[in-house]
Amino acid sequence: MIGKARELTNFYPVFLNLEGKKCIIVGGGEVAERKARRLLDCAARVTVVSRELNEGLRDMEKRGAVEHIASDYDGAFLKGAFLVIGATDDAAVNEAVRRDANRTGVLVNIVDDLEKCDFILPSIMQRGDLQIAVSTGGTSPALARKVRLQLENDYGREYGVYLKVLAELRKKVLMKGLPADDNKKIFEAVVNSNVLALIREGNWDEAGRTIFRISGEQIDPEIFRQ
Repeated sequence: MIGKARELTNFYPVFLNLEGKKCIIVGGGEVAERKARRLLDCAARVTVVSRELNEGLRDMEKRGAVEHIASDYDGAFLKGAFLVIGATDDAAVNEAVRRDANRTGVLVNIVDDLEKCDFILPSIMQRGDLQIAVSTGGTSPALARKVRLQLENDYGREYGVYLKVLAELRKKVLMKGLPADDNKKIFEAVVNSNVLALIREGNWDEAGRTIFRISGEQIDPEIFRQ
């Protein structure tokens, strides 16, 4: 749990695998909707606890994307949960969520209340499998967002294609059973080549030829067009 001396807090950066894990959101407004969408992107099983839902969350419920418990919060709802996010404007409810989560060992995030959080949510820049998380330790979400927007300008959509290509290449190279050092040299040579620039220019044929010259592996041209 985060200590009372805020200046001593140092968050441990980590990416969690939430696939299939039960995640609870307490609250039914816009903030809760944003948190739900991000959890769903990570294949979590999302349950929203709130008497009322906004339009976006109602649509998710109708599609079966989230489970809805149309009730006031109760600590029993945390049974079997991996994490819970308190996203209400009721301080008493948020405090109950924090207390119950701490008691049962469930990770908790209370929106805009740093000292009640076991974890905080960074601002994410994503291009396919590339994710860059920006955090200010909860001190300035506005600055984290500004940095994230700058990163979005620096890292274009070509990075998503690039990672698909590198994933395909990695699979092919590893199947050869070469020594690890040989594999490393191939991967680093490709990454340090002009393949990314060629993908950015849409010169997919030359990108494929460059990869073949370096690795001896053919990449399916359709991957470049995805």
